[in-house]
Amino acid sequence: MDDVARAAQTAARAALAVTLPRRWAHTRGVAGHARVLAAGLPPGDDETLVAAAWLHDIGYAPSVVRTGFHPLDGARHARSLGFPDQVAALVAFHSAAAVKAGLLGLADQLADFADECSIVHDLLWYADMSTDPTGRPVSFEARMAEVRLRRANDPVALAALDLGLPARRDAWRRAEEWLRSAVTCGG
Repeated sequence: MDDVARAAQTAARAALAVTLPRRWAHTRGVAGHARVLAAGLPPGDDETLVAAAWLHDIGYAPSVVRTGFHPLDGARHARSLGFPDQVAALVAFHSAAAVKAGLLGLADQLADFADECSIVHDLLWYADMSTDPTGRPVSFEARMAEVRLRRANDPVALAALDLGLPARRDAWRRAEEWLRSAVTCGG
């Protein structure tokens, strides 16, 4: 593991392991999956993906919460810790966060970060959406059902889930296409 990913792991562990052990389990699973996915990426992109995976849910940590919107709080925290802008931006926009930011009136604040259309972006979403809260692999449908059930009493979260579903499906599809291509090209 490179220095940026190691620092991200350390930051995530410090923020989540004791206070939010279930979120920490999910984060470990996402980062482990991202590490496998990153093997097919060019140097630099691989470490960016793994670092963003470690940090993607750090905004849930009580010590990090400011707005209550974990992608924004996490991205700001990542930036304050000196992580590269691309890592912070991937945290800010992971898994259709822009949709919920709009519903919460936080889109202008999220715009402090640059969203990117890249395979790194898609692979982060894929790793997040294919990992359940305990860190185990899960299908897209099962993960969306789990989120829906967990957020059943949060109408904004449910609306964001529904409105963001097409973007999530598209990222999942692009990631799987890239993975099939990488396997085909790699042997």
